[in-house]
Amino acid sequence: MTQSISTRCCVVGGGPAGLMAGFLLARAGVETIVLEKHADFLRDFRGDTIHPSTLQLMFELGLLEDVLKLPHRKAFQVSADLGERKFVVADFRSLPTSCKFVAFMPQWDFLDFIAGEAKKLPNFRLLMKTAAESVIEENGRIVGLRAEGPEGPLEIRADLTIAADGRTSRMRESAGLAVEDFGAPMDVLWLELRRKADDPDETFGRIAPGRMVAMIERGSYWQIGYVIPKGGAQALRSRPIGEFRRALADSVPFLEDRVEDLRDWEDVNLLTVQVDRLKNWSRPGLLCIGDAAHAMSPIGGVGINLAIQDAVATANLLAEKLRDGTLRDEDVGAVQKRREFPARVTQRLQLFLQNRVIRNVLAADKPFEPPLALRLLDVFPVLRQIPARLIGLGVRPEHVNSSRG
Repeated sequence: MTQSISTRCCVVGGGPAGLMAGFLLARAGVETIVLEKHADFLRDFRGDTIHPSTLQLMFELGLLEDVLKLPHRKAFQVSADLGERKFVVADFRSLPTSCKFVAFMPQWDFLDFIAGEAKKLPNFRLLMKTAAESVIEENGRIVGLRAEGPEGPLEIRADLTIAADGRTSRMRESAGLAVEDFGAPMDVLWLELRRKADDPDETFGRIAPGRMVAMIERGSYWQIGYVIPKGGAQALRSRPIGEFRRALADSVPFLEDRVEDLRDWEDVNLLTVQVDRLKNWSRPGLLCIGDAAHAMSPIGGVGINLAIQDAVATANLLAEKLRDGTLRDEDVGAVQKRREFPARVTQRLQLFLQNRVIRNVLAADKPFEPPLALRLLDVFPVLRQIPARLIGLGVRPEHVNSSRG
């Protein structure tokens, strides 16, 4: 038997965009249900960078002190090694924020924290192990969704359904929203290796002809992103894992004594990189935010922070009207008007770096000169403030509306 539920707002997806939107809407007095298809938030190789813009939002919410009690590592700079030279790409210490660093924090810890704060609110409800399957459409309007929960099928009716269910969004597909795909020249292999006490105490990247490696220091281990040409994973996996171990050791020599920890290809995960954006983020009764509206490249690790900015804008623009039952379709469209510009600018920068830098590095078969941008950042350190602002704050950062329901 199908269980029926009614609410003001139903949010699909318990990731950064969905949970933050649910929390902020409930905080403003909106009856809100968030659906998460998994039993917990514990997934490996999710975006784990909490940027200064997000930490500033935590400060505005009065939650920063508690957030910083969660396990994390601080990165005050982003650097890249090219051959024997180290280039500082961004320095966050000049940002006009409460926290002048990127916090590398397991995403599940951050999501558990936000969910815990949201559950304290009387208007918030989180349904775990509940998978949204399709929208309910009546007379051209989305009036809710169908889902499958632990106790069977659900039908949730809502004044507004928010799709925050990621780059493979079931909701946007069910609603027939058109996606514009911009392509990507690379994919990323994610893996973990032990970290030793005498290893570098920082997060950095390694660039060499034909290879790019991102190293995220996690205390007891390294989280490693090994960049490969688009679609190259199958051919790579068809060869012995030993070849990959040698390539990794050649790229990061101090890892040579532990690459044998990679027993087989099961220890290596593939992230398929995609960059796309919806032409229209909404239909009457439905709004897409975060990766469901604009999938970002992993460059800069900014996806989680743009998703959270979308959630803040959604609450700022819609909470009062949702709460009072006066929400109009044009009100929902205002979220795209507010957030599409930051998404466009960020994606254009990522596409430029993908096509002009990363593609060339992966295709190189001999040593090359550092890109002009790196040389300028090395000669004029003040220029590092530009990428610091783009990575740390983003374009048009949002601030929490102080009003509560």
